[in-house]
Amino acid sequence: MAIQLPSPPKIGMVSLGCPKALVDSERILTKLRSDGYALSPDYDQADVVLVNTCGFLDSAKEESLAAIGEAIAENGRVVVTGCMGKEADLIRERFPEVLAVTGPHQYEQVVGAVHEAAPMPPSAFLNLVPEGGLKLTPRHYSYLKISEGCNHRCSFCIIPSIRGDLASRRPDAILREAEKLVAAGTKELLVISQDTSAYGLDLKHASWPWKGGEVRAHMTDLARELGKLGAWVRLHYVYPYPYVDKVIPLMAEGLLLPYLDIPFQHASPKVLKAMKRPANEAKVLERLKGWREICPDIAIRSSFVVGFPGETEEDFQYLLDWLDEARLDRVGAFRFEPVEGAAANDLPGAVPEEVKEERYARLMEKTAAISAAKLQAKIGREIDVIIDVADEEGGATGRSKADAPEIDGEVHLRDAVGVKPGDIVKVLVEDADEHDLFGVPTSS
Repeated sequence: MAIQLPSPPKIGMVSLGCPKALVDSERILTKLRSDGYALSPDYDQADVVLVNTCGFLDSAKEESLAAIGEAIAENGRVVVTGCMGKEADLIRERFPEVLAVTGPHQYEQVVGAVHEAAPMPPSAFLNLVPEGGLKLTPRHYSYLKISEGCNHRCSFCIIPSIRGDLASRRPDAILREAEKLVAAGTKELLVISQDTSAYGLDLKHASWPWKGGEVRAHMTDLARELGKLGAWVRLHYVYPYPYVDKVIPLMAEGLLLPYLDIPFQHASPKVLKAMKRPANEAKVLERLKGWREICPDIAIRSSFVVGFPGETEEDFQYLLDWLDEARLDRVGAFRFEPVEGAAANDLPGAVPEEVKEERYARLMEKTAAISAAKLQAKIGREIDVIIDVADEEGGATGRSKADAPEIDGEVHLRDAVGVKPGDIVKVLVEDADEHDLFGVPTSS
């Protein structure tokens, strides 16, 4: 006699914000799937919709509130979690229908709220989940979160008040997760946190047993072990502490991708002081030069804030001149936006919106020209490219070692018949524009 399995409740997910929030969403869905819940790709079929919110900027809060409103309108049964969960009163005032509100990385509370809203029918046959967990990214790359929170108190940021102080994961736990991801098909590990350089500081850089030896809770040691797993390893959110210099030789050896994502935010000493950021921009230029001598192919990406309170035209020109010297490979920029609860809101010298827009445009023009020149220099070279998308006609899009997914450039390929997502192929660069490369595979 055939066994009739009960139909499990279905969970929908709307995930907003940064990759760290995306990892939270993956962990929540993995736990729910292991409990037997099914996943729904749309509102109509979902028994409950989870909205993982972002609360870093006021614009992000409005996006989160809009997403909650849409989920309620389309489904009606909504559980809210994430950074904006800290403002539960605001959410409940706007949307009294929400079933539950939890804060960031409160996995047990989220799962408990789902169990209460949509109880799971008892069945020994429904608790199935892949070994590597559930992913919201393509199979061939994965975000690897190594810590939560931050010890910095930058005047424009409220992350510590939302996610708390630095809380590092044990290195052996991180490496076990990375091993499972690679075994499940991950070709690229993107290491993320709020402050990757500070990893292990709260653990006093203690050591844990690993593979017959020990591994220290320190960025350099962790990076070295990750580099032995056979996948590309890309470091994000790296503050330029002195010991960052020690990871550059690992890049030259091929253990890590020659890529550093460093949030400089500005170059003017006066603005950096107001931001409560380290103001050693001259020394940074010396270190950039030293890094490039050790690893000539290293790509440096960063982000900058324009229109910070008190930023003068002289300060902004200082930043443009600094960028001329720094020659960063990838640059993003943000117009300063007040965030409720941030100390910067009380600083004098608010910059008019039209001035912010004008400075933003000038900075983007400057960095686009630098990027174009750097990419032009790659024409005629052969580079490694990881494939993200491929079609049956031979067109494909991928990324070089200098490109993180969704935030950097792409490599567009012709005559790439037979390649598939996750393949790493040799590509001859034939052309370039301000942000992307164009080429043809030389092997696959």
